[in-house]
Amino acid sequence: MDLKDQLKHLFPDHVSSEPEVPKEPSGAIWMQEEPIICKYEKRKGKPITILEGYTGASSDFKALAKTLKTQLNVGGSFKDDKIIIQGDYRDKIMSILKTKGFKVKRVGG
Repeated sequence: MDLKDQLKHLFPDHVSSEPEVPKEPSGAIWMQEEPIICKYEKRKGKPITILEGYTGASSDFKALAKTLKTQLNVGGSFKDDKIIIQGDYRDKIMSILKTKGFKVKRVGG
């Protein structure tokens, strides 16, 4: 229940002067036919997982990076149309992306 619903419940006779804007569906990310490539590398001796190959908007890919980082509770970044996640989380990332409806291809071991 958001704030507007609570206010409607407290003041049922009040008429809002603002036009209601339809809510955007949360997590509406453009799906693609080609698989996202999930690969593993070591940089400066530390493991990282790299996701690349997304052909949609970069803002959608940034949102996907943020959701992955929060679900895995790890750090990471979005650079040069690649998501870089700290640590070797290929299996978890692949399962998260598959539940969201993406096709994922594992590369490098």
